[in-house]
Amino acid sequence: QVQVVESGGGLVQAGESLRLSCTASGFPFNDYVMGWFRQAPGKEHELVSSIYGDGFPVYSDSVKGRFTISRNNNKNTVYLQMNSLKPEDTGMYYCAAGQSWSQLQKGIAAYWGQGTQVTVSS
Repeated sequence: QVQVVESGGGLVQAGESLRLSCTASGFPFNDYVMGWFRQAPGKEHELVSSIYGDGFPVYSDSVKGRFTISRNNNKNTVYLQMNSLKPEDTGMYYCAAGQSWSQLQKGIAAYWGQGTQVTVSS
């Protein structure tokens, strides 16, 4: 049974930090590109960051320099360290597993988590 479970969201003030975690099971974690999507109210979901199985990270321009993605393949877990948070970072953050970066970029993922809410107040 596949499970993808996010944690670590919350309410913070602008400039503060949060660390999201995503633990997966039921599929060969190392073989998948893991991504973090964000969906703000009234907006389409955005792939903010992804990481290949070998640890190569990719970031959207909106978070580059502020967010850091990492993964521990021994623990089947991917992390998103979010620093210098801004109100526009507010949204539901979803962890997803994709068979390729190009599929994730199109919003196509094999497995999705239920999401964790991040709210940044000004």
